[in-house]
Amino acid sequence: MEKETFIAVQKNSDGDLSAFKTSGGRILSYEQALAEAGSGMIKGVSIFKGKGGGTYIRSNPDNTKANNLDALPQF
Repeated sequence: MEKETFIAVQKNSDGDLSAFKTSGGRILSYEQALAEAGSGMIKGVSIFKGKGGGTYIRSNPDNTKANNLDALPQF
């Protein structure tokens, strides 16, 4: 099974990412996306622990801003 990628995002009223659309057409809540990214099911992203102890999703560094999560189109 080929890994999916994130192709679009939803943001809450604070501008924080709240949901993701995958290349397979699925809509994932942040929590679902975090679980799938952490288990390696999503290509091009990783998870990290923030200073406050929270776990977050980020795109893997590749020297292009076009595929950064914040730069993806909104749905």
